[in-house]
Amino acid sequence: MGVSPGRSFLCLLFFIILLSEGHFRWVEAQHCVWYGECGESEKVHGKKYNCNYTGPPRSLPSEGEELLTELCPGYDYGNRSLCCDVDQLRTLKGSLQLPLQFLSRCPACFFNLMNLFCELTCSPHQSQFMNVTKINETSVIEVQYYIGQTFTNAMYNACKDVQAPSTNLKALSLVCGKEAKDCNATNWIQYMFDINNGQTPFPIIPIFSDVPVSGYTPMNNKTYACTEGLEDGSSPCSCQDCTKACGPKPVPPPLPPPWTILGIDAMTVIMWISYMAFLLIFIGAVLGAWCYRKRIIMSEYGPILDSNNPLSLNSDNPNQVNASCCETLGERFENSLRILFSSWGSFCVRHPSVVILGSLILVVASSGGLVYMRITTDPVELWSSPTSQARQEKDYFDSHFGPFFRTVQLIITTPLNETFIYSPYLGGSDVPFGGILDKDILHQVLDLQLEIESIVATYEGQNVTLEDICLAPLAPYNNNCTILSVLNYFQNSHAVLDHSIGDEFFVYADFHSHFLYCVSAPASLNDTTLLHDPCLGTFGGPVFPWLALGGYDETNYNNATALVITFPLNNYLNDSVRLGKALAWEKEFIKFMKNFNNPNLTVAFSAERSIEDEIDRESNSDISTVVVSYAIMFIYISLALGHIHSFRRMMVDSKISLGIAGILIVLSSVASSLGIFSYFGIPLTLIVIEVIPFLVLAVGVDNIFIIVQTYQRDERMPQEELHQQIGRILGDVAPSMFLSSFSETVAFFLGALSNMPAVRTFSLFAGLAVFIDFLLQISCFVSLLGLDAKRQEGNRLDIMCCVKLSEGQETKTDSFLFRFFKKVYAPFILKEWVRPIIVAVFVGMLSFSIAVVNKVEIGLDQKLSMPDDSYVLDYFKNLTEYLHTGAPVYFVVEDGLNYSSLEGQNAVCGGVGCNNNSLILQVYAASLISNYTTIALTPSSWLDDYFDWVKPQSTCCRYYNTTGAFCNASVVNTSCVQCRPMTPSGKQRPVGDDFMRFLPMFLSDNPNTKCGKGGHAAYATALDLYPNNTGVGATYFMTYHTILKESPDFIDALKMARILAENITNSMDHRVFAYSVFYVFYEQYLTIAHDTALNLSVSLASIFVVSTVLLGFELWSAVLVSLTIAMILVNMFGVMWLWSISLNAVSLVNLVMSCGISVEFCSHIVRAFSISVKKNRVERAEEALAHMGSSVFSGITLTKFGGILILALSKSQIFQVFYFRMYLAMVLLGATHGLVFLPVLLSYIGPSVNKAKVFAASERYAGTERERLLNY
Repeated sequence: MGVSPGRSFLCLLFFIILLSEGHFRWVEAQHCVWYGECGESEKVHGKKYNCNYTGPPRSLPSEGEELLTELCPGYDYGNRSLCCDVDQLRTLKGSLQLPLQFLSRCPACFFNLMNLFCELTCSPHQSQFMNVTKINETSVIEVQYYIGQTFTNAMYNACKDVQAPSTNLKALSLVCGKEAKDCNATNWIQYMFDINNGQTPFPIIPIFSDVPVSGYTPMNNKTYACTEGLEDGSSPCSCQDCTKACGPKPVPPPLPPPWTILGIDAMTVIMWISYMAFLLIFIGAVLGAWCYRKRIIMSEYGPILDSNNPLSLNSDNPNQVNASCCETLGERFENSLRILFSSWGSFCVRHPSVVILGSLILVVASSGGLVYMRITTDPVELWSSPTSQARQEKDYFDSHFGPFFRTVQLIITTPLNETFIYSPYLGGSDVPFGGILDKDILHQVLDLQLEIESIVATYEGQNVTLEDICLAPLAPYNNNCTILSVLNYFQNSHAVLDHSIGDEFFVYADFHSHFLYCVSAPASLNDTTLLHDPCLGTFGGPVFPWLALGGYDETNYNNATALVITFPLNNYLNDSVRLGKALAWEKEFIKFMKNFNNPNLTVAFSAERSIEDEIDRESNSDISTVVVSYAIMFIYISLALGHIHSFRRMMVDSKISLGIAGILIVLSSVASSLGIFSYFGIPLTLIVIEVIPFLVLAVGVDNIFIIVQTYQRDERMPQEELHQQIGRILGDVAPSMFLSSFSETVAFFLGALSNMPAVRTFSLFAGLAVFIDFLLQISCFVSLLGLDAKRQEGNRLDIMCCVKLSEGQETKTDSFLFRFFKKVYAPFILKEWVRPIIVAVFVGMLSFSIAVVNKVEIGLDQKLSMPDDSYVLDYFKNLTEYLHTGAPVYFVVEDGLNYSSLEGQNAVCGGVGCNNNSLILQVYAASLISNYTTIALTPSSWLDDYFDWVKPQSTCCRYYNTTGAFCNASVVNTSCVQCRPMTPSGKQRPVGDDFMRFLPMFLSDNPNTKCGKGGHAAYATALDLYPNNTGVGATYFMTYHTILKESPDFIDALKMARILAENITNSMDHRVFAYSVFYVFYEQYLTIAHDTALNLSVSLASIFVVSTVLLGFELWSAVLVSLTIAMILVNMFGVMWLWSISLNAVSLVNLVMSCGISVEFCSHIVRAFSISVKKNRVERAEEALAHMGSSVFSGITLTKFGGILILALSKSQIFQVFYFRMYLAMVLLGATHGLVFLPVLLSYIGPSVNKAKVFAASERYAGTERERLLNY
């Protein structure tokens, strides 16, 4: 079937029309839409319009060929016929300086970007994808640019990960007009072509499509992915700038699961089972022993044959005893001590003036050192050992880069919690703003900020202003202080805050739009709203929103509920004058803020000196509490020492003067210890001053009570003089005192092996004070006791010793406490049915404590170190509640790395060609899993920014060809030439001499609109250059930690940073360490569990060794003493868990002290038990408890109790938690173990009686009144 002629004609006509239309569009494609530059832009000052031109492309003059090769290296237009002239190329280069500096570190990204602009500006095919929509006489004032969606997406994907090292941000944040996360392929191009960005002279309207639109074919040139190298040999982008080049994202290791058994905490289950097993075995053994005793019928000779009876008649020779070698040695050692102390005691009573005067001279000489006394309040000196890793790293950082700046900070909230809505003029969804961002509130905050800036302090007659001490990174070119405040987005100016553009109907742009722009591009010099105000702070650096705002969710900064204003001040290492000025200004600031009042603002504030000031104030306010505490103990001691027989003899029998003398001896021993160490230049700490008198009082008063009460209970033998009686008493009790004091001294001195300065200092001072106290008590106090005994025997009144009471018949009676212990308490707790209950209860307490030992928290909440009424507490509370960033962390590369070599550069840098495991890329990888590593952001890198700055394509690095001096990018001068040539070698990184030639220029260059990469503001202190700029020494690379709120967060951050630094060190084969300002305080917690275990174990071991020797080589007695003290210490951990007391240097000092005081509670009882000659263990335990228990109870327990209760009234939280709670636990646990558990333990498994001692005693007292007393 054929086709009709009419139909054929129509088809032919249609085909001809199509061809002709295509031909005309093709012919049209050979035409330009502009050429050259015409008049000034009306909207953007300093920029020009392009001239309207629809003719064919023109040949590029020869002087533009080099510029074309530089800007559009991938294009070769044959005869170089283009739609642009040299002026347009120069304008293009100027307009693209910032994108070039920030994006050229990824070659593929920069190539695609230049592709976009080269096609727009110069392409001979312009009319194919560009449509002029508005013309003004000779100038093009608006065009449409048809861009392929594929090209658009590929360009964005190649650029989206590129970093801007100096700002810890992605580069798109700086060139997209909004935060990188809100930037996408289309709105980025729209921003670059928007007239409001300050670079585009007329509107360029991008239209995105992959298919022809309205007869225009979109520009869809070839693009490169960031993982691809370019044809000119450029490498693919680095992992830091191209996520796809990284391989899989690092995955944090899973958290170790909690140790459980059947879903219950494993330690709890194990200790519960252990306790139940112990109870079964123990109750079985007790019942078995009871049944066994019941079944045996004792013979009438049983008591005589009782082997437990030390004075058994069942012996071949009554004049000797079958003692073992150890028992004989122990008896001889004991006898030697007895003879030594007896002779000494007798001498002291016979020659009191010599002893007292000698003691006084020694005390005065020792205490003389107090004139050299230094008290350390510097927290670094207090908590960090000079030899610790963190301290050495801090010293290294301070000496190479200067100490970390001092911080003055305000956190401002408002009681007006109304949220208000901002509706953008150009459409878009409504934006809610927090009440603190209300303009009136911002004006009031700015008033406050300006008032703080104008504070004037006085130091040594000179006025000190903020400008004298503040951090001004661009000085001397720009002396404005760094103020990290939202108000710096408005140049700290009321006028800029009020700046708005609008008419009588609409507000087009105001502080809302400027704020929203600045939080997304804080380094911008020109916002994209109609305001065109800068966001960069007046000090020349960006104010990152996470540093200046608080209380927002995610990154919705407009929801902020708090403003954070930070004034970083310069810190000085060895310049006391300038440091004094900073301290004086801070003091004035604190005074001003305390008096500041505004009903619309709630301000929490802190200065660098605040914590130290408040600790000093707290110490001074606590003096009254401590004095009252000691006064109560003094009054009790003075009254309790006397044993008053009747009201008539009250003033004769009282021992007030002796008690006061005893207290003075205790204080003298403390003063002597402080003085002796002050002679050697060892500084004191507040812990030493507050704790040691308490400790020495516990030990000293106990010994006083033992001496005095033993004397009061003693009967003088026939023909025995007073000095002989007191000598004999001292011979009996001094070995026990020597045992406890020497054990404590050795334990404390071994505690001084600790790395923690606070623990070491305490241990040294305490050890010496305890030993001096013992020496004074067995000399000076014994002499005073002799004098007091003579006074009492002469019936003279206490205090008023000249007054004599008339003679009267007096019967001697035992004290009420002694009678209570002997007749009621000791028999009761040693009853057959009571003892098992006591053992069960105490082993139960021990089991519970062991189960929770690993649950005691580690750290010190800094809020505890402040008084209850401190303004700093509000600051800490707001810091935890509102702050959204952690502390800065510096990765310091130690001196010795060769940055002039490619190997040295590649080991550190993060850009193209750098090692995959370089420092920057390892820290960057860590920031990707910030929840695990606590590294929040990509690090700033002076090295990468230097490479971008020095590139020949950039206008940053120039010098005067006449002098060789640096020429800033903002200078217009024909004698300024590029640092490096536009050659293949010139485009490479600088190495060798070139590297050091231009580096000082980079570090002196201030950022400006032409060059945003100048290193002066960001990196002036990040490098320690060799003299005469001959090389690079130590350097640092800074980032931030994530938000850290509690002690475990800080400890974890330190741990993770150190692990990361160690990995970097290993991969670089050069030492790198992490440093942050808080590491020096939290390092102790990395090892505190180990330190605590070591300290307490060494103390226990020393107590065991000393007890073994001084108890007459009775090994088992020493084991029981050590066991009971160990139980007390473990129970202390149980109390710490129950009472929320964390483990730190303060609580470790208390635990070491607890170890010492526990010796007092235990050793006297055990020694009394070991020398008792009663017939069985129960009776020996009863006698030991009756005789020593009452002295220990009245000497330590009651003395301490009154003093401790007063500590609860302290304003200081650290006193309430670490002193009141721990001291109370220490005394209660010590007393219950020493006076309840230990006698019961001895009654079960106490050491057998030492036959040699018993025989010696019976020989010594045979035929005397004492023989009857022995059996009493």
